[in-house]
Amino acid sequence: MSLKFELTKNEKGEFFFKLANADGGTLVRSEAYNAKSSATNGVESVRKNAAEAGRYELKDASDGRPYFNLKASNGQVIGTSPMFKDGAAREAAIAAMKTGAAGAALDDKS
Repeated sequence: MSLKFELTKNEKGEFFFKLANADGGTLVRSEAYNAKSSATNGVESVRKNAAEAGRYELKDASDGRPYFNLKASNGQVIGTSPMFKDGAAREAAIAAMKTGAAGAALDDKS
C-alpha cells in the first residue's frame, strides 16, 4: 500500500499534515503548526516513530469508537487518527503506518 503525506495551509495561515492511504483515507493527522518548518519536522517525526509499536496510544472516544495517537519518544502526540468503525480497522491503519510511513512521499499543497 502506498502512503502519502499531504501538507496543507488553512485560511488562518496554520500548517497541517495528514498521512493518507492509497484510497486517500486519513490514517493520522497533525495539530496546527504556525510555521511550515514545524509541520515538516512533524512529518519527519511520524516517519521516524511510526514503525515502533510502543509509540501508539490506543484510545476510545466517548461513543466507543476506537482511534489512536502516535507519540514521539518524548511522549508528545505527533498525530491523531480519525475514529474507526471497529478495533480491526484501527489495527489495520496502525499496520499500514508501521510498514509505509517511513517511505511515504510528501505532497506539499501549502
